[in-house]
Amino acid sequence: MTATLRIDFVSDVACPWCAIGLASLEKALGELDGDVRAELHFQPFELNPGMPPEGQDIGEHLTQKYGSTPEQQAAAREGIRQRGEALGFSFRKEGRGRAHNTFDAHRLLHWAGLQDADRQLALKKALLKAYHGEGRAPNDRAVLLDAAAEAGLDRAEAARVFDDGSYAGEVREREQFYQQHGISAVPSVIVNERHLIQGGQPPEVFAQALRQIAAEHE
Repeated sequence: MTATLRIDFVSDVACPWCAIGLASLEKALGELDGDVRAELHFQPFELNPGMPPEGQDIGEHLTQKYGSTPEQQAAAREGIRQRGEALGFSFRKEGRGRAHNTFDAHRLLHWAGLQDADRQLALKKALLKAYHGEGRAPNDRAVLLDAAAEAGLDRAEAARVFDDGSYAGEVREREQFYQQHGISAVPSVIVNERHLIQGGQPPEVFAQALRQIAAEHE
């Protein structure tokens, strides 16, 4: 008998570990196919909610936020690139050029989730690819609309959502909900609204945890 689990994937488009975590989770679910079925929902989290529209040089940003040196950043970037490659996600070798605000991306993701879960997933993956794989700005209108179209969503409707500020209140409410429930780092994978799996875990860790949770709910 196949167990159905609700999975809330709390994350930010700006987070490279969220790209790794999603690729890893998808691989785990593929391995569990037939035993576990997932209802996947993407929930918003902003790493840099105060980031101005023009963004900030990524090296400068990481130094200010974490105190890291250019050498440490390069080493971390290469480690992330290798982790992604093993999971089938291609990070841009040069990394991200700038840090950006991602609130509009979360508004579009919320809208996509109201349309169809599969298209929300496709939009999330398109946005992660655009930023981490291609170095495109995730707050740029054209980038967001291209990603929506790539995900099979209506481009004109996505433009309307972007331009009129739709779902800003809903995104803020979701962000506050998870912050108030102790989520301060991403990715945070919440299963059946009670089990937390933190970080970009390897596929086998996700698979083991999901198998165990599914067994508990039989």
